[in-house]
Amino acid sequence: MDFDYSPKTKTLQAKLLQFMDEHIYPAEGAHHAEVEANTAAGKRWTPLQTIERLKLKAREQGLWNLFLPVDSAQAAGFDGAGLTNQEYAPLAEIMGRVPWASEVFNCSAPDTGNMETIARYGATEHKTRWLKPLLDGTIRSAFAMTEPDVASSDATNIETSMTRDGDDYVVNGRKWWISGAGDPRCAIYIVMGKTDPTAARHAQQSMILVPANTPGVQVLRPLNVMGYDDAPHGHMEISFRNVRVPASNILLGEGRGFEIAQGRLGPGRIHHCMRLIGLAERALELMCQRASQRIAFGKPLAAQTVTQERIADARCKIDMARLLTLKAAWMMDVGGNKLAKNEIAMIKVVAPKMACEVIDWAMQAFGGAGMCDDFPLAYAYTCARTLRFADGPDEVHRNAIAKHELRKYSAG
Repeated sequence: MDFDYSPKTKTLQAKLLQFMDEHIYPAEGAHHAEVEANTAAGKRWTPLQTIERLKLKAREQGLWNLFLPVDSAQAAGFDGAGLTNQEYAPLAEIMGRVPWASEVFNCSAPDTGNMETIARYGATEHKTRWLKPLLDGTIRSAFAMTEPDVASSDATNIETSMTRDGDDYVVNGRKWWISGAGDPRCAIYIVMGKTDPTAARHAQQSMILVPANTPGVQVLRPLNVMGYDDAPHGHMEISFRNVRVPASNILLGEGRGFEIAQGRLGPGRIHHCMRLIGLAERALELMCQRASQRIAFGKPLAAQTVTQERIADARCKIDMARLLTLKAAWMMDVGGNKLAKNEIAMIKVVAPKMACEVIDWAMQAFGGAGMCDDFPLAYAYTCARTLRFADGPDEVHRNAIAKHELRKYSAG
């Protein structure tokens, strides 16, 4: 593995860093103020003009759809930035320094994973109707898998039914933590459910495209995440009651939901982990700045041994997480998700845990200020903590890693 970044990545890194300095960081206050103003006006779910204005600037500078890997772009018939997963990963890190920044570049979850899913597994009609406007940024999307009544960490438990009825499928079930479904521009859901409960355990599930305005789809409520509802993005609970969609909306075919999920989640985990690394880097910067300025017990916090130890440990942990994530991205480029399966599971455990720890140390250095929204740390912590559940809880990935390791020593 070559540890140096490609010339293409270096050029885009420089452009992104400049964009962050000139446009994103100065807009953090305006972003927060607009959310507060919309809340006061009863318009919590109105798209933020702060972000929409920045999108125009990003497109003008060619910083748009950077996430779409070359193989997915070729499958889709649409152009991305022409990057591999390894080349995109350090760009995701830069965007991750501000939790909402990736949307400015049309590189935010869950749209990125949904676009890759439609690009890889959708029919031509799906790409024309849904992928093109998603790539253009004119609509948003959501991925509906997790359910409130079962342990969805074991996806074979999902109970949403997809019953074939003539030329249609009829979908019934209830989903929650459906990120992005609060945005009024959310036009399409990728829904995972069971088409054949009698089939083999991992062949019962399928994925189907459900337009958000289909009769029987009802957004029940936004879910609060440790004090934040993330409007206008939102994490919603949704009911599907006798929702009828054309059979042609199914992706790849019946019983192939798990196959699609593995193809979808690999790149998404690279993106999530690198964004978390960017978030942790910023937390470390803020901690160092704060520690150099604040005096406690007669000397700067930076002179306190415990602070120095935390700064040193943070530097080590961030760099280790980055190298492991870049290795996983490189292995995906070389041999696909299957070759990188174990490394993908490892980064999903390592990066969120590391980010939570580093951000927590930064919050300690800020004292009471670290707990409020005067600084970005409290919200950053909720983002990092949430990622220990998203795309599967830590326990699931640890089990997979351990089984992989134990197989090396099993008889035969």
